[in-house]
Amino acid sequence: MSKPLAMYPELVLGPAYDAVDYEWYRDRLADPGLADQGIAISVFRLPLLAVPVGGPRRGGFYSAPELAVAMAVRDALADRPGFPSLRVRWSPHVDTCHTVDWGAPAPAWDDATRGRFYGYSNTAIHVHMPPRQESVR
Repeated sequence: MSKPLAMYPELVLGPAYDAVDYEWYRDRLADPGLADQGIAISVFRLPLLAVPVGGPRRGGFYSAPELAVAMAVRDALADRPGFPSLRVRWSPHVDTCHTVDWGAPAPAWDDATRGRFYGYSNTAIHVHMPPRQESVR
């Protein structure tokens, strides 16, 4: 792994395959090679994968527990191929994470549409998406 970033010492960048969720992404992306082009970002020693845009993947995000972490992740991904239009989305709720988003803005909430937007394969969308239950009246 590379040296920690000076702005946030607990943030370390490394190769994609160091991320604990590397295989999870490889198994679900329509273009598994995008996982190989990703960057493992360790915050508090837990490396998670930032997957770039490309092919069917039009956007991505990285969850950050603190605003300072989100800003450090945004700065670390700046000027790297596959991470265009970086922006920090500040969570309005204290019990949810901030995010660093890149690429096009995500579409309105619809599981299958969002799955395709994030570049997941049709198989992954149908196998891993929980079935919706009809509301009871």
